[in-house]
Amino acid sequence: MSVPMIPSLTNLSLNSDEYIALMTKLIGESEHVQNNPKQGLIPCEAKIVKHVLDLLTPLSTENGGPLVIEVLQYKENRPNLKFTYPGTTDQTISFVGSHMDVVPANPETWARNPFELTVEGDRLYGRGTTDCLGHVGLMTLFFKALAEQKPTLKAGICCLLIAGEEGGESGVGVDMVVGSGKIEEMKNGPVYWIDSADSQPCVGTAGSLQWNLKATGRLFHSGLPHKGINSLELVNEACAELQKRFYNTFPAREEEKTYNFSTPSTMKPTQIECAKGAINQLPPWTTISGDIRLTPFYDVGVVHAQMETWVKELNENIDQLPTRGPCSKYVLPEDPDIDIQRGTLELTWGGTLEDMRHMEGIACNLESPGLAALTEAITQVKGEGKPYAICGSLPLVREMQAAGFDLQISGFGLSSTYHADNEYSLLSDMTDAFQIFLWVISLLEARS
Repeated sequence: MSVPMIPSLTNLSLNSDEYIALMTKLIGESEHVQNNPKQGLIPCEAKIVKHVLDLLTPLSTENGGPLVIEVLQYKENRPNLKFTYPGTTDQTISFVGSHMDVVPANPETWARNPFELTVEGDRLYGRGTTDCLGHVGLMTLFFKALAEQKPTLKAGICCLLIAGEEGGESGVGVDMVVGSGKIEEMKNGPVYWIDSADSQPCVGTAGSLQWNLKATGRLFHSGLPHKGINSLELVNEACAELQKRFYNTFPAREEEKTYNFSTPSTMKPTQIECAKGAINQLPPWTTISGDIRLTPFYDVGVVHAQMETWVKELNENIDQLPTRGPCSKYVLPEDPDIDIQRGTLELTWGGTLEDMRHMEGIACNLESPGLAALTEAITQVKGEGKPYAICGSLPLVREMQAAGFDLQISGFGLSSTYHADNEYSLLSDMTDAFQIFLWVISLLEARS
């Protein structure tokens, strides 16, 4: 043990009964903070903020306590919440990223009510227990404990609970907070993005580009395939060609080994849809959708432009794509009676290039004192701190890093239950996380 914990922090711990009581309220609101604009689900994060403020407002400066609390709202009923425990210097240790919205849950596919906390031994079930209301509850009680104990610290301890993470929308959450200059002081120390899993430092994430490749052919009776253009065959061959070009152009990078990335960049189909018709008809159109997961050592804009170029080239040379069987073709002989003589490809994206920039991956600073403190703190509590990187995606982290924030990533839910049916977290992991935060503060204070 390189340094002892600050004496005034040694008697602090997560009160399990208080945590469960708060989580009961937060998970009880999860139905109202589901976020999927395509499904018409717009979260009301104000419902979560209310429960947090019920606990923290009595400890605010307005009520004679130490906490500086700010509600930062840019859309009605969708506030972000910032609270700060002041230090004696302008140094800061900050926690951001814990979001107050959740992905949708279908009660019919759950063994338990997703919108109600269920406690089974060490397991806490409910939508948001891992991602990310469990972290919201953790941060709330951590700052409540600081405000009640009132330790003297050199660094101010800051927290930002954010809105609008799961829906990918802009103009609501951390993008607005950063753009309005409301967390500039967080540049004076490490910033821990608390929305990851498995109680380890996550030093790298990937960008996410969602794509749709639509092939248009010519509907015809499958008994006369030489008179039609099979869009299903065309789109599969085109997708295979794009994947081949992608992996040749954007191969694994040496830097990925340094960061322990679990996979290199990938491009893969994940869904397919075609025109509804009879089995004995060639479908006139078929769309394959998927995503590109891009490690942070490639530029999203370069990949976006390259994909556009490749699809243009395939369209211009559609007859060069491999066909399937002696009657399969993507260009028909010239005939004035044939309405469609040439198959076509169309590439569309699941958002603008700016949207994709918001989801770019990050390579954290491996030399950061913040990472060293986090790794050592996890080792003190868990026995081992082992940085890793994955091709999951987080919004805005790279933009925050580019803006001058020393961003580090961790989280204390379970990656195996992220966005899953019967989502759960472990109470013991959250109890350990509380101690990890205390160690992070102690280690950084000792080194400042």
